[in-house]
Amino acid sequence: MRILPFAFAVVFGCWAQSFEGQASSQTDAAALSLMPVPASVTPGSGQFLVTGQFSVTLAGFSEPRLLRARQRFMDTLGRETGIPFFPDAPGATGGMEVNTMGPSAAVQELGEDESYHLEVTSQGIRLSAPNPLGAMHGLQTVLQLVHVTPQGFAMPAVTIDDKPRFPWRGLMIDSGRHFMPLPVVLRNLDAMEAVKLNVMHWHLSEDQGFRVESKVFPLLQQKGSDGLFYTQEEIRRTIEYARDRGIRVVPEFDMPGHATAWFVGYPNLASGKGPYQIERHWGVFDPAMDPTRESTFQFLNTFFGEMTALFPDHYFHVGGDECNGKEWDASPRIQAFMKQHGLKDDAALQAYFSGRVQKLVAARHKIMEGWDEVLQPDTPKDVVIQSWRGRDSLLAAAQRGYRGLLSNGYYIDLNQPAAEHYLVDPIGDIGDKLTAEQKASILGGEATMWSEFTTGEIVDSRIWPRTAAIAERFWSPESVRDVESMYRRMAITGRKLEAYGITSKATSEFMLERMSGDQNPVALRVLASVVQPPRGYTRGGLKDYTSLTPLNSLVDAVPPESETGREFGLLCERIAAGNASPADWQRAHNWLMLWRDNDAHLQPLLGQSEITAELIPVSMSVRQTAEIGLRTLDLLRETGTFPTASSQAKDLAFLADAQKPQAALLQMVAPGVETLVKAEKLAGGSEPR
Repeated sequence: MRILPFAFAVVFGCWAQSFEGQASSQTDAAALSLMPVPASVTPGSGQFLVTGQFSVTLAGFSEPRLLRARQRFMDTLGRETGIPFFPDAPGATGGMEVNTMGPSAAVQELGEDESYHLEVTSQGIRLSAPNPLGAMHGLQTVLQLVHVTPQGFAMPAVTIDDKPRFPWRGLMIDSGRHFMPLPVVLRNLDAMEAVKLNVMHWHLSEDQGFRVESKVFPLLQQKGSDGLFYTQEEIRRTIEYARDRGIRVVPEFDMPGHATAWFVGYPNLASGKGPYQIERHWGVFDPAMDPTRESTFQFLNTFFGEMTALFPDHYFHVGGDECNGKEWDASPRIQAFMKQHGLKDDAALQAYFSGRVQKLVAARHKIMEGWDEVLQPDTPKDVVIQSWRGRDSLLAAAQRGYRGLLSNGYYIDLNQPAAEHYLVDPIGDIGDKLTAEQKASILGGEATMWSEFTTGEIVDSRIWPRTAAIAERFWSPESVRDVESMYRRMAITGRKLEAYGITSKATSEFMLERMSGDQNPVALRVLASVVQPPRGYTRGGLKDYTSLTPLNSLVDAVPPESETGREFGLLCERIAAGNASPADWQRAHNWLMLWRDNDAHLQPLLGQSEITAELIPVSMSVRQTAEIGLRTLDLLRETGTFPTASSQAKDLAFLADAQKPQAALLQMVAPGVETLVKAEKLAGGSEPR
């Protein structure tokens, strides 16, 4: 028996919702399952049917990029509907006109107009935008409107006026720790376009690898990359690919710390004696660039000249985070330099380094971006501060007149629930402490995909669909905060992203088959549906991981958030509160029966492989948890009574232990069952005895 996750089931039930009687444009947008929610939505009457005769006409300004966007739109629509489209065929009757009023900047700029106006009627579709950026966003909204009806695929009649709340809506992809193959990067750019993100921040150097071909300093990639790097031609291709989708590419080369891979080929850049090797472990390491040698800045000046020519964006990220200063402290020569120049501590020395670097970046007509640590008393005002340590640093930057971005709260590598990311706002409650001008200096934010525990095989499932919720936070009005609506629409968005090449579900299924040696691993699939990776940095303390450790276990195959576990938890909350329907009770009982009985099917199989043997106690824990849940549920349902105090204490002790990581996994049945065991009363029911 296989129970489909609730989120998958709602995909089909929510397409054909009526738009009559909606209280607001945001409610209308939620009913339409759009993500991000547009700024304004007005429902119309009727629907537009999508047939094989559908085509798109471009009016007004045109350019090759718009022609490619039209073809990409038609290709995606064809994959979503299964309908072959031939827009230039004699039988094509049109149906959609895209009117673009003028060009956008040759090199995409921060703050360009990204608005669009969309009208869908039963007779046709009209999309207008000031420039190609808005037109491409509007095309993605049209794709989200398509749903299946009794008459076939259709779009509801609607009028949408839309623009983003923030001009900087980013995703950081870390290719330094684990290299991300180019096809992985490209398909994630496709997914970014789908949810209207407009900046790919590309983390390209780390202690574990330097990932860009340098023709001026070739030892950077020859000795510092394990042969895993992007050629300059691949970089140019990626930048053009991103521009075609309205996405800027901002490179990051981290310095002065997180730079060990630089020193393998060029040890004279470092503050210590070396020799240096590519770092295989994770963490903060001692090697750092030497800020006291002029040769360091001469090297960086030449390097910046090459890289700023390669990356056309106006912004250039130089990292600046987590330099522990230990190599500086251990060097008598560097300590003498600090004393001579009145630099009282390592923070002051890093500020000196950052100031020199900023001048080199500015000389190349670029704007420097850096993490929190680059904000010092004399940091030039045009430097953009990216906050990873907390909202306080973003507030301080804005109050001092700096532009800033928020990443704290959007660390998608930490396996937090989508709801937690969704409720973090770049401005939020610090807005009361800022003037209107200071609020405007907060440009937006970025989701960050650090890759210690992520490879190119599994990165899609770590980014999507949760990043769609973050994209909504950056794009939509601040008042859009309905978590349950978000989860419903995010599930639909996740399914739609499969048409863009995102492989989350397919990869997970393949990994289950691979680790079990079974083409239909039903029992393992049931277990996988109720486990998830541990939150935060817990995983690193459970085992000695390196960059060479295979990421091919169940913890790598499952999503960061168990949708089944989340739904079961909500079900248990309704039961405990006395708000559950008969269907809720039955569903909870069926799930618990499934999880209890699954262990008997799975246990004989787990010992057949070293990869799955670690799951033996996990499966057993789920079974025992389900047994407690069934016993408690039966008491509540059949007698209206509750467990005795001693029984409750015993069960709660077990459930507390069951919620600790096993095989680097959290089993997500236990929190819901704990809710049932802790229930004090049902509405109209009995008090516990």
